[in-house]
Amino acid sequence: MNEIKFEFSDTITGYVTEFDRDAGKFTMKTSDGREFQVELANNVYALLIRNMEEPYQDATGQIHDMLEPGRFLFAYGTFYPEHGGHSFEAKTLVFAGRGINDYGFERQDWWMKQITSLGDHYLRWQFGDDPVDYRNYRTILYLAGQKQADDFRQETDTISRLVYGFASAYLMTGDDRYLEGAEKGTEYLRDHMRFYDTDENIVYWYHGIDIKGRREQKIFASEFGDDIDAIPAYEQIYALPGRCKPTASPATRAS
Repeated sequence: MNEIKFEFSDTITGYVTEFDRDAGKFTMKTSDGREFQVELANNVYALLIRNMEEPYQDATGQIHDMLEPGRFLFAYGTFYPEHGGHSFEAKTLVFAGRGINDYGFERQDWWMKQITSLGDHYLRWQFGDDPVDYRNYRTILYLAGQKQADDFRQETDTISRLVYGFASAYLMTGDDRYLEGAEKGTEYLRDHMRFYDTDENIVYWYHGIDIKGRREQKIFASEFGDDIDAIPAYEQIYALPGRCKPTASPATRAS
């Protein structure tokens, strides 16, 4: 009844166990022990894993030499229903490094560079060259970087994710620009997205606010389709960890 009779695309991550150069096929095993036979498509191409802002590094001409047992890679391709099962044809191979024991994401500065690139981009996308001001924050940014017009919605969960990201970036890098982004985002959440029920002594977090010129309209209950008109716990939880900003330098925290 649930038999899959259509093709679909997916990525397999694992280690090469065998390679048949003549047949253009290799076998790979995932970390949980599953084995897949992978056929190389006629137009397959390969590249090395790269961090944000690093240049493309092609490895297509070295595919046959690099498919050696023990090699870790990501294979993206298509599963085709055949012979009562599925065959897998790889369209793209992403190698972790040039050497068999080379893992690019284990370089000492890999994650520092990644978080710095992310932090810099979000500061520029949301605030440009101006001081950090969350009144200018937009939930939706278009592909070319443009923001919505004067009337727009700000959502608590997305601002809180950005605060959490800035706080994490600050703890990793010590860059005060990210601390400013986290602190001002926290202040904005507390000032604009919080409702204090004095009778019950409980704080609720709004789903979001609609900005129309200089006016704010609070949106209390969720407007997502799966929990519309409810006050879902996950939105309340988002606001809490998102606003837990760092209060000391990384060096002070470490001591």
